Amino acid sequence: MKDRPSILVVEDDPNISRLEQLYLEKEGFEVRIADRGDTAVEEFRKMPPDLILLDVMLPGMDGYAVLKTIRKTGNIPVIMATAKGETFDKVLCLELGADDYITKPFDGKEMVARVKAVLRRAQGTEEDKQADISWPGLTVSIAEYDVHYEGNKLEMPPKELEVLYFLASHPNQVFTREQLLSQVWGFDFYGDSRTVDVHIRRLREKLPDSEKYGWSIYTVRGIGYKFSV
Repeated sequence: MKDRPSILVVEDDPNISRLEQLYLEKEGFEVRIADRGDTAVEEFRKMPPDLILLDVMLPGMDGYAVLKTIRKTGNIPVIMATAKGETFDKVLCLELGADDYITKPFDGKEMVARVKAVLRRAQGTEEDKQADISWPGLTVSIAEYDVHYEGNKLEMPPKELEVLYFLASHPNQVFTREQLLSQVWGFDFYGDSRTVDVHIRRLREKLPDSEKYGWSIYTVRGIGYKFSV
């Protein structure tokens, strides 16, 4: 991460974006602002920031469409900022690949704390970045953010890869959905944890017949999941 991490604030309300900018610049961040979804995509492609603070309701393209576009080409951390507090909206943000979400109106200090926390997780340690996990038929590289199964490279969104990496790093250890959300997404998620089930289902679809290699992503009824070997 650079000495002055760059944040792209995507917000169509100038009062809110200016407030976010003031809080972030006070903490030493370099801030750019986009007031439209399509403009945000252009800014992302022109000069990728270290993190994107992305509103949901935007002209041009909504935040969900912007997030989908970003996730097709990169793993840059994204925090969704939304006025919607419904569980469905939070789950959708996570399923589309957001690293965190924050509900408006939010406290400026909380926003800065979440930005710093997500950047720390994205940066990681050099040891974390270099460690690959290998099991028969499977290799997960957190450094390159890719997965190979049966000799083939799989297309896999960042959060699916991180769920797989985390579980495969702790064989035979059972984790609740809440623990997985905390460990992989990095924050406490209160409410519907279906997003974990969705990610597990997609992983199983992409890793068929893994039992023949002596491992599987196993459901522990009433508790959660484990990487069973």
